[in-house]
Amino acid sequence: MPHKSIFLCLGLWLTNLQAAAQSTLNAVLSSVENNNKGLAVERQFWEARKLDYQTGLTMPNPSMQGQYLFGSPVTAGNQVDFFVLQPFNFPTTYGMRRKLAAAQGAVSVSHINTRRIAVLLDAKLTCLEMVYRNKLAAQYEARRQQFEQLLANVQKQLAAGAGRVQDANKARLQLLEISQLKQENEVELQKLLVHLTELNGGEVIVFRDTVYPLLPVIGSFEEVEAAYEAVDPLRKTLEKQQQIAAQELDLAKAWRLPSFEVGYHYQAILGQRFNGLHIGLNLPLWEQKYRTEARQAELLLANLALEDHLNEHFFEIKELYARQEMLRQSMEDYRQALASASSIASLDQALRLGEISTFEYFMEMSFYQNALLHVLKTEWDYQVAVAELMQFLL
Repeated sequence: MPHKSIFLCLGLWLTNLQAAAQSTLNAVLSSVENNNKGLAVERQFWEARKLDYQTGLTMPNPSMQGQYLFGSPVTAGNQVDFFVLQPFNFPTTYGMRRKLAAAQGAVSVSHINTRRIAVLLDAKLTCLEMVYRNKLAAQYEARRQQFEQLLANVQKQLAAGAGRVQDANKARLQLLEISQLKQENEVELQKLLVHLTELNGGEVIVFRDTVYPLLPVIGSFEEVEAAYEAVDPLRKTLEKQQQIAAQELDLAKAWRLPSFEVGYHYQAILGQRFNGLHIGLNLPLWEQKYRTEARQAELLLANLALEDHLNEHFFEIKELYARQEMLRQSMEDYRQALASASSIASLDQALRLGEISTFEYFMEMSFYQNALLHVLKTEWDYQVAVAELMQFLL
């Protein structure tokens, strides 16, 4: 087959593997979003809060009062009084309170999205580590089989009187070490599976991918930072809280206006009856003292919180962007170094032909395997850095 055809087939195969991994990861994230208990609690919490914000937007409850007074002396007669009262605030405050309640309810969207992104990022990072450890498991198993075969060959040589006991001992130690690493990796995989099950609301998810998902296109820092800030749910929450603080300040100023009560008054005494309109006026001279000052302080706090987040977030994104660039370069350097190193197959052949000693074989094998493990670790670190940088796409 021509070389171009071979590379084309290999490219298509790798693309299909990555697409399958992407699909599997998306399925996991979709399941976690639907089943996560924390997200369900968050949604229900804000549903309750939105209903609570609607409470108290109408006028206060009307009241009814009555009294029957016995006169003394008897000739003074008895007195009957009856009131029906309806208090209400200054009319403009009701419109302000409805707008404030609407803004308080709207902030629920960004709060829920902040929690959602945190949960999905946790699930994605868990899956990425599972991919890394699945790769490690495959690598450890391959190494275990290689050392088992090597030990068997050395034992055959010993039986024929041509091998060395030291070589057999080294092979046993290497086999023991790789078996221990493989077992520790399995323990970590089980921990990750338990955590993923927890995130999925207790429902077990099967995830055995050994291929990372497709990486998103990463533009310049300015493009990434602008895209991140445009959809950052925490920034939207702080902006909403800033808006709410401003509306609460306007409402606090409105509380300085008087409130009223109107009603009906009936009175009967000595056979005479009186009835008519009752009007009352409540002057907010002392009760609302410092309310405006408190709301002004809260507005200043909201402004400072937003500025602090924007400043902190800018440098956080900058650090993540620099980290993923450094890891990408480091991963490419490792791969180039590994490509130029002697492969396991060539080392095996050199050992069989007697070109290298068993000691040299173990040394070269150790160098090669350590380099390979570094590549796997750096590849995982790079995937994590990109996932954290591009979490706003979740």
